[in-house]
Amino acid sequence: MDLESSTIWYWGVLAITGIISGILGYFFGKSSSHSSPEKSMELNSLEIANAKLKSDLETCRKRLEPFTTKTKEFTIDDHPEPLKKEPFLFDAKEAKAVFGKTIKENDLKLIEGIGPKIEGLFHNFGIKTWKTLAESSTDKCQEVLDSGGKRYRVHDPASWPMQAKMAYEGHWEQLFEWQEKHRAGKY
Repeated sequence: MDLESSTIWYWGVLAITGIISGILGYFFGKSSSHSSPEKSMELNSLEIANAKLKSDLETCRKRLEPFTTKTKEFTIDDHPEPLKKEPFLFDAKEAKAVFGKTIKENDLKLIEGIGPKIEGLFHNFGIKTWKTLAESSTDKCQEVLDSGGKRYRVHDPASWPMQAKMAYEGHWEQLFEWQEKHRAGKY
């Protein structure tokens, strides 16, 4: 063989080796980057638990606020005034500012995954407010869905009480961010 043909063979073998290595690397990388469905479900449940814990933490911070920002007040006979827990006041303007649309108080359709028909099923069970939905268990939500027949059993109500709690407590930004991340079941 002459020098010119050996150089061509050298570069040809090098190019083929590079192409094969690239293809194998792509397939190995692709197969290891996808997690199993079990891991995806576990990650989803952990994200839901994390969002619920963040909501609970924010509630605790709001409850502690009167103790950290106000001085202790006493009545005439020197007894501390009993603390009054103020009920949540729905602020439609704040909700609209975050969601970009008008939000009605206790509209269950605000919860990701609940539409008009599912809202009707909840109303039939006496669950008509964000507070009552927030206090409902996931099993109760599944019972409501099961009452609608087979077509409603495909929905996953695991996050609905948590979302309702965020809405009831006025955590609009947190609710909006959570829903954007989990829109239509895409994680």
